Amino acid sequence: MEIRPIDGSFAREVTGINLWNGLTKEQLKEIRATWAECGVIVFRRQSLSEEEIVKISAMFGVPQVVHRTDWVSPEHPEVILISNLKDQNNQQIGMPGSNDVEWHTDQSYVANPSTGAMLYSVEIPNDGGGSTWWTNMRAGYESLPEDLKAKVAGKRAVLSYLKRLAGYNEQAAKVDEEMKQKTPPVAQPIVYSHPVTGKKSLFLDPTTTIGIEGMPDDEALALVNRLVEACTQPQQIYKHRWQAGDVVLWDNALTMHRRDEYESAQRRFLKRTTISLPEEEHIIPRGQKLDRSVEIKTTRSKA
Repeated sequence: MEIRPIDGSFAREVTGINLWNGLTKEQLKEIRATWAECGVIVFRRQSLSEEEIVKISAMFGVPQVVHRTDWVSPEHPEVILISNLKDQNNQQIGMPGSNDVEWHTDQSYVANPSTGAMLYSVEIPNDGGGSTWWTNMRAGYESLPEDLKAKVAGKRAVLSYLKRLAGYNEQAAKVDEEMKQKTPPVAQPIVYSHPVTGKKSLFLDPTTTIGIEGMPDDEALALVNRLVEACTQPQQIYKHRWQAGDVVLWDNALTMHRRDEYESAQRRFLKRTTISLPEEEHIIPRGQKLDRSVEIKTTRSKA
């Protein structure tokens, strides 16, 4: 087994192993340590059943059961299906969408999110569309001038899932009282320290941020935009051009990610798990639920 940088980026590729055969204790220890440090791990040319996807995810943490029955695999409730495909009854298979997806952090709107993710590509567009980009939030923090570091020290962002929903036309109708009850706004510290290295990292999501505690709204959102811009400079980004059989692990507490659009006529099918990671190895955000009366701003931040 070899672990090497990808194109000079912060991401790492693991070669020389077949995940369906499992991992030795030594291999697992090395991969876990690398993932906790860099945030994105890539494996190429894998061939995995859904049972194997769940087993591999469980080597790194606790795979979470998905409650969206329209997205989940009928055989394995931990597996989310992501595709633009339809079944024999012309029903959508899994989570839809072929448009671009802007920079965001999964589960940012949850007080104590499960930050690990594993994505396995089954079928990929022939034209190369649908690439996924990750940015290193630790490097983003380190790139900030000292006055900006001081400005975010001790600050908490206010995050709401309703803002993200309101940004997608096809989902806008679902922003109702039931959704408000299920997903109250949360306050999350903007800066976290890694439990092993002590290095600081930004925790951001412009698609769900509606403010920063103690700041006027316009000043808060302007600050978020400045932080996102600082964190998405080319030297801090890894672009993954998908191939069938790829497996990517990423840590949502160390990265943000986005997706390129792709031609809807091209077939795209991936399988994903969400993993609760061990807090002794990874940053685990510890936010606080807020009163549901907090105003939800539905204009998307254009970072």
